[in-house]
Amino acid sequence: MNIFLHELKSYRRSIILWACSMTFLAVVYIFLFKGLEHDIESFKFFLDNMPAMIKKGFNILVDSISTLEGFYSFVFSFVILCGAIQAMNLGTAMVTKEIRDKTVDFLMTKPVSRMNIMTSKLMAAFFVLLITNIIYLGLTILTAVAVVEAFHLKIFFMISLTMFFVQLIFMALGTLISVIAGKIKSVISVSLSTVFGFYILGSLGSFLGEEKVRYFSPFRYFDAAYIMKHAAYETSFVVIGIAFLIVAITSSYLVYLKKDIHAV
Repeated sequence: MNIFLHELKSYRRSIILWACSMTFLAVVYIFLFKGLEHDIESFKFFLDNMPAMIKKGFNILVDSISTLEGFYSFVFSFVILCGAIQAMNLGTAMVTKEIRDKTVDFLMTKPVSRMNIMTSKLMAAFFVLLITNIIYLGLTILTAVAVVEAFHLKIFFMISLTMFFVQLIFMALGTLISVIAGKIKSVISVSLSTVFGFYILGSLGSFLGEEKVRYFSPFRYFDAAYIMKHAAYETSFVVIGIAFLIVAITSSYLVYLKKDIHAV
């Protein structure tokens, strides 16, 4: 419990920074939607004349752009990118920061098992992401309700909630990388390269019309057009995401419990 609280406390500034940054981006676009309310048809015509590859790559849903949900889904692709970087940072720094900051000796001398250490760190990272999403969802939905007269709250909520799911996937991936690599000189460089790599992969798949690429990029697991049409998530991608989480977290435990951690 002490490890969990210590980890959670150390991330309090990070929570505020990421939550406020992502909320600001979403809120700006909500106000922009309100400002375009009377010219939305002209804006829709402009987007409709853009190349199909561009519209697919940037998740521009022309048919529903006149609704808040459709307009919001465009900017949300960038919000979720920020969220993925936050989650990847958390996972990647989880183990390696103890080695980097030379606190691993102190941690290992405590009467706490490696299982408890890993569990405490994972739980702390999970709560960081949970609190971040609660702040983001709360402020964004309140803004939408206050600014926009009518929109589909359930769809808006479902689209926003996908960030939490994607973050969990990247946190698990970062954790696995952290326990395998041990000491990582620059966590941010690993996080950025990994996240942008998956983002570009997903975008290229959309550009080229290759549906199979979706299975390899968490950014494409939750399609906004499908959510708006069916008010549900695609089962196959939900199953893949859960399976990856289980495999990545289980593998992280197995590696961490058996790994030789060099003392300072």
